Amino acid sequence: MSIKISDVLMVAKQAKASDVHLTVSLPPMMRVNGHLVRMEQFPVLTPDDTLELMLSITNDHQREIFNSKGELDMSFAVDPIGRYRVNAFRQRGSVAMAMRTVNTVVPNPEQLGLPQAFVDLYTRKRGLILVTGPTGSGKSTSLASVINMVNEHRDAHIITLEDPIEYLHLHKTSMVNQREIGFDSMSYAAALRAALREDPDVILVGEMRDFETISVAITAAETGHLVLSTLHTIGAASTVDRIIDVFPPHQQQQIRVQLANVLEAVISQQLIPTADGNGRAAAFEVMIANSAVRALIREGKSHQLLSVMQTNRKLGMIAMDEAITALFQEGKITRDMAIQYAVDPDGLAQKLR
Repeated sequence: MSIKISDVLMVAKQAKASDVHLTVSLPPMMRVNGHLVRMEQFPVLTPDDTLELMLSITNDHQREIFNSKGELDMSFAVDPIGRYRVNAFRQRGSVAMAMRTVNTVVPNPEQLGLPQAFVDLYTRKRGLILVTGPTGSGKSTSLASVINMVNEHRDAHIITLEDPIEYLHLHKTSMVNQREIGFDSMSYAAALRAALREDPDVILVGEMRDFETISVAITAAETGHLVLSTLHTIGAASTVDRIIDVFPPHQQQQIRVQLANVLEAVISQQLIPTADGNGRAAAFEVMIANSAVRALIREGKSHQLLSVMQTNRKLGMIAMDEAITALFQEGKITRDMAIQYAVDPDGLAQKLR
């Protein structure tokens, strides 16, 4: 075999790539600052190459899963290059892989530019905190940073449920148990139910994918645990709607009441390419659940949450488009990018004329 996975990953690391893609009939590809780039120093991959590369990083159990399901989620590390989250999948009968770089050192909130109102949430003893945004917007990293704050400053029992495990947390002031879905437990819902019997203070649920997981997460937050999780929505209003809509119509009112009681905050984030083209700037929307927010959720008026965020800046709340406007005014992003990533592009275009 002509190509070694470590060589590909080393080139990607030097280019500061966020992802590496391996598929047949192309050389390895990497994503740098949001753009896909061909790694021309490597040959075009054949079906044998991609199969060999997949076999070089998997064990027998993982190969069995891949062969029976046609896809596999896993994480692996290459010393001294780094850790990676991998999805291997079959396409047109051959093997393809997408690998995302995962930092092994949990960044501190200042490095990530996390809003102070978000960071302060680590002190909460109970409730539900949601970090939302599109794939690759840094949700896992933001949550790892907050979990690390708990780990350093509170004597808590933290349980993380992840698919796969990304950041490795050492025991500091807290005790941290990390469970990988598909390896340590079969599903998020099962692991979350079990977690409630493991005397946790803080539970991180990697993703709230389905009705069952969302339902158990809300119960966990109600019973006095701090639950942190992610959703692929942008904006507080669509996040609230997404959770409610998962439930059958006859349960939705009850869930609105429960969610209004347990929700502590919704943070939405996007990474926007910078004006100089050398990186990405993070834009954060922050909604902290105060009495006005809770009342709107209870009454099913989530479309009015935006105006609450706009009138409560002193609590640290900020709407996504306001955060994007601030990045534009600081000269970090271009007007075109600001409009492209806006929740209300037409409104923002008018504002930035």
